[in-house]
Amino acid sequence: MSVIDTIKEQIEKNDILLYMKGTPRFPQCGFSSRSAEAIMACGERFAFVNILENPEIRAELPKYANWPTFPQLWIKGELIGGCDIICEMAATGELEKLIKEASAEADSE
Repeated sequence: MSVIDTIKEQIEKNDILLYMKGTPRFPQCGFSSRSAEAIMACGERFAFVNILENPEIRAELPKYANWPTFPQLWIKGELIGGCDIICEMAATGELEKLIKEASAEADSE
């Protein structure tokens, strides 16, 4: 399976997916830390990929997503954005609404 196929499969199989440096419990950069905290505050489970342990994904995802930086939040197959967008959406309540909707849809499937 190619790296791009792996990325597509990860995005397809996980309704809420964060590509980040480190893990939600042990983030390896401030942007990943703030993003994971904002998502965890929404109270729903989410998947993550530690790009530091996956150098091929780290290299290929920015090209696939047409988004150069990490973290990257994907919800229901759509790229939401990086840390600034995640934090802005969290501040307005939009992130929690989007995550709750995605989680509810996943539970009903």
